[in-house]
Amino acid sequence: MTVLCLTELEPDGGTVTDASLRALAFSRSLAGPAGEDVTAAVLDAPDAALASEARAALAAAGVRTAHVADLGEAAGYAPLAWARALAELATTGLATTGPASAVVAAGTDHGQEVLAHLGAITGLPMAANCLTAARGDGGQWQLTRQRWAGSLTEEAVLDGDPALLTVATDAVAPAPAETPAELAVAPFRPSLADGDLTVRATVSAERGGGVSLATARVVVGGGRGVGGPDGFAPLEELADLLGGALGVSRVVTSQGWRPHRQQVGQTGTRITPELYLACGISGAIQHMAGCLSARTIVVVNTDPDAPILAHAQYAVIGDLGQVIPALVEAVRARQNPVR
Repeated sequence: MTVLCLTELEPDGGTVTDASLRALAFSRSLAGPAGEDVTAAVLDAPDAALASEARAALAAAGVRTAHVADLGEAAGYAPLAWARALAELATTGLATTGPASAVVAAGTDHGQEVLAHLGAITGLPMAANCLTAARGDGGQWQLTRQRWAGSLTEEAVLDGDPALLTVATDAVAPAPAETPAELAVAPFRPSLADGDLTVRATVSAERGGGVSLATARVVVGGGRGVGGPDGFAPLEELADLLGGALGVSRVVTSQGWRPHRQQVGQTGTRITPELYLACGISGAIQHMAGCLSARTIVVVNTDPDAPILAHAQYAVIGDLGQVIPALVEAVRARQNPVR
């Protein structure tokens, strides 16, 4: 038996995403008490091959076997095809690792969608956004999971074999295993059914470049207070100087000022940066659900009563049109001191 973890790579295929490293750490917590191994299912490796950096990351995460799929014409994100591949691995293990006691994925858009498809294919229940999971008596799983965008937690019992679980973004840290594993890479080509490739997505080179919002250590966020599409240029410049990513509130995407892929919140991306600099954002519940896992929140806002200030460690009450350019100038001066 094994704990099978859906493991995604960064768009360039070089290494494992931060969200998947967290899912692998969660998988170790399930496998350890039962004396099982952790197995990775890598379904998005370029040319069905793992780069050396990805291999090193998987070994450091304690993965014994990485099943690397050759999806042929299904290369890219194909949720139903991915679920079909997971179903094959979970039930047979391809005679390499044996069947899975649990299938785990990160609580990202991809992870939630693929495991929902897997539940439909296998007829098994799926528990989303788990914080903890442990085997109970009678083969059931005792779970703690987030509900209502993390505003409450639920104690639940899951009766499924294998258990299908997604991991809440902030449930565990992406920490390596105490002892790295000796990784074996096992290529395979899953058997796909008609219609499995009906829905497919690819990441363009433009969108794939830069720092991922989900994994960025610094996120500079902008809301309605930015004023319009042109107001984001200084925020983008600051994010670039800090080696971070730009994030936005829902109202910004609703207005068409920025693309949805940059949205932070319950219906966008949940972020876990070291620093979240929120500019002109009021702090609606939907937005806070996506950023409360930030280690430090700094707010720039003209409204001293904005709800987001209740969650911030630091705040600047002022016009972001003046504060951000001054901050950009200060960061530039620090990075390029006059000698």
